[in-house]
Amino acid sequence: MGVRTIITGTGCFIPPVIKTNRDFSTQTFYGEDANRIETPTEVIVNKFQDITGIEERRYAADEMNSSDMATIAARLAIEDSGVNPEELDMIIVAQNFGNVIKHTIQTDVLPAIASRVKHDLGIKNPNCVAYDILFGCPGWVQGVIQADTYFKAGAARKALVIGTETLSRVIDVYDRDSMIFSDGAGATVLEAQEPGEKGSGILSWSVQSHCIDEAYYLYLGKSNFPDSDPRVRYIKMKGRKVYEYAMLHVPAAMKDCLDKAGVSITDVKKVFIHQANEKMDEGIVRRLYKLCGIKEVPEHIMPMSIHKLGNSSVATIPTLFDMVKKGLWDNHDLRQGDIVLFASVGAGMNINAICYRM
Repeated sequence: MGVRTIITGTGCFIPPVIKTNRDFSTQTFYGEDANRIETPTEVIVNKFQDITGIEERRYAADEMNSSDMATIAARLAIEDSGVNPEELDMIIVAQNFGNVIKHTIQTDVLPAIASRVKHDLGIKNPNCVAYDILFGCPGWVQGVIQADTYFKAGAARKALVIGTETLSRVIDVYDRDSMIFSDGAGATVLEAQEPGEKGSGILSWSVQSHCIDEAYYLYLGKSNFPDSDPRVRYIKMKGRKVYEYAMLHVPAAMKDCLDKAGVSITDVKKVFIHQANEKMDEGIVRRLYKLCGIKEVPEHIMPMSIHKLGNSSVATIPTLFDMVKKGLWDNHDLRQGDIVLFASVGAGMNINAICYRM
């Protein structure tokens, strides 16, 4: 049967600073036209929670950066796997903004986050190649796909894949969408191994990029505040366009992934989807089941962390997977032989999915 890519260890770092919706109650919001939104802030916040499901989110402490969180998550994943760090062939870090130093507008991407993580872990092996990838929110999933490809080519056998982000430092506080984003890091150790009796490992994956009309649905732009410095850029999102795009394309990509694996949707134990928006995620999964000819979505099929952790981009899936795998999130659990589906969508616009057997 040959080797398969198997997850042998996971770890995550959830930042300690809790930012609740109530904390936005005194904020003044402006629209894209730089005009003040006259709707009472309390109404804006309540409507936001109804749509996204977000009640609170986590921000990194002032002295902590993306690379710091990544290293903590990496240590936990390495410990969980029992792998010797010097035997890692590659460290792949998914991120989008590098280290954004608190209270500055400077994005620090030199050296790469992966290089910093390797340095902080004290890995001396020069054949352990460290690099970052920019793929929007689907970055961690894409990193796992890249590792799987290297394994199948015989070019590597052990990899550390991390998703880390401090989105709280690139948000425009005058933009309502700023309430969506959060910080965090999740890490996974992958190894090329024999699949064993249960046939564990990656069964299939699917990737798409739509870069014509969709390319600038997420972008960097000036603040909505009328007197802001136009040279300073913040993360911006065409929310309605992102929603429509995701609803149209993500379910089809997820079904394509299942079809490639020869797996029925009825055999899937859990769906780990990027925690972007509760209603959008629920809609995507409903459409997936509809594409598969099933009307009702099973209860507890989709763990959700967005209510308490917000949207931490590349970190959402690996952090949630780590907590569910270790029995630390709600009443969700995983056992050997369970089939799970990872799926994400984000800036680019990019979509990917992985079918995996525990």
